[in-house]
Amino acid sequence: MQRFLLSACLGLIIASSGVALAEPVDFELEDINGVKHRLSDYRGKWVVVNYWATWCPPCLAEIPELVDFHEERQDKDAVVLGIDFEDIGIKKLRQFVEEYFINYPILRSSPGPSGELGEIPGLPTTYLISPEGEIVARQVGGVTAQLISDFIASQVEAGEERGE
Repeated sequence: MQRFLLSACLGLIIASSGVALAEPVDFELEDINGVKHRLSDYRGKWVVVNYWATWCPPCLAEIPELVDFHEERQDKDAVVLGIDFEDIGIKKLRQFVEEYFINYPILRSSPGPSGELGEIPGLPTTYLISPEGEIVARQVGGVTAQLISDFIASQVEAGEERGE
């Protein structure tokens, strides 16, 4: 069973240390070019899964942060996957991605009370997936590149302290 604690210093809901999470999570979605992406394709890296929509002001505000984070770390230890969580035409979505210079894969999902990883209480909602494929955090509301980087660093440090 997953237990979550609110980390005031990081602003992310995190899985408490020492609690075994369920099996690694996985999903498969198509991107805006029809290419299928599986979450498990990114094992070995941290994956920021960001549910968002073009009409959502906080989502738009965090796009530059996610672009910067992805640009800095995609060839190292982390990637961003954006999941567009709205009903929008593909042509309009492609145009939006181009106008906002989004450099990470944009996948498509049908909006509803939950997504591929769990509950989506509001947009944006961001999940952080460990290199082992486990959900380690969820943030409802905006994120920054620094917030994500700091959280990953804290998780790596905690793992080293536990001898992982």
